[in-house]
Amino acid sequence: MSNNNIHITDDVLVKYLVGEATPEETRAILEWISTGDANNKHYEQLKAIWDQSLLVAGNSTVNEDAAFLRLKSRINKEQSVDAGNNKKIRPIRWLAVAASVLLICTIGYFAVNYIIGSRVMALVKLQSNNRVLIDTLPDGSVITLNALSKLTYPEKFSGDIRSVSLEGEAFFKVAPDKAKPFIIKVNDVTVKVVGTSFNIKSRNGKTEVVVETGIVNVRKADNSLTLKPGEKTEVANNKDALVKETVNGKLYSYYINHELICDNTPLYELVQALNQIYHVNIVIENKALINLPITTVFKDQSPDEIFKVISATFNITVQHRDGTIILK
Repeated sequence: MSNNNIHITDDVLVKYLVGEATPEETRAILEWISTGDANNKHYEQLKAIWDQSLLVAGNSTVNEDAAFLRLKSRINKEQSVDAGNNKKIRPIRWLAVAASVLLICTIGYFAVNYIIGSRVMALVKLQSNNRVLIDTLPDGSVITLNALSKLTYPEKFSGDIRSVSLEGEAFFKVAPDKAKPFIIKVNDVTVKVVGTSFNIKSRNGKTEVVVETGIVNVRKADNSLTLKPGEKTEVANNKDALVKETVNGKLYSYYINHELICDNTPLYELVQALNQIYHVNIVIENKALINLPITTVFKDQSPDEIFKVISATFNITVQHRDGTIILK
């Protein structure tokens, strides 16, 4: 099948799975998956084989290049037989062949090896549950994983990229390596860097990337932009547009250092951070207060202590009403 003049093959689908698909291919693949249950089922089955292959790759003693050639040969043989019988090869037939060769040869991540020549090891899945975790990746990069988040990465980075996937929120300090870019997959957003520090948060139907040092490339579908220190972008899961914004302060790093650093930060941004951090419901009733800038640092302070500072700074009233904190 073709979409936007791009023929959707299994090789193209695997390129998408590993974050190597072009923006045009990504858009075509997403449209292809959404056009019918058969396409979506085929993609999910291929992804399941990929995930399983990653788990056995670390223990593989097989020549992966030879194994992949045997896989392709067997697939081609199946296609030739079906062509001779005037039958269309079914997706499940292809997947059955791929799975059988995978299990016989324990070749691991055959598609990634074919496309980017990598040797993928077993996956490490780091889950923070209800606490913040700090971990050092195989390349020396340090990540701080916020609560209720999960990071998946290979036991060893091999090939031409360092690829990880994130669910939730994490702060990355990436070890520099110009020859091997660092790639983070979060939802349908791809973040690519060489050596830098930044925060990624995927919550409540949107993904936010904030850059602290270095340069970060963010891509979704056929849209991409480059962020520098003090810049961020936020994109909804159901949108593709990427918009660059200036960061005022460091509200994003509270889970790392227990500091809320405000630097001409609009009041509504501070309120959003407080709602998330303290699990409260603060509402700005007087809309004239929304964009008032505040410059201060809160360090390990309770919500009530912070409310006192806000009240004194802007001469506003703070009321508690039916579980809601109202600023007016």
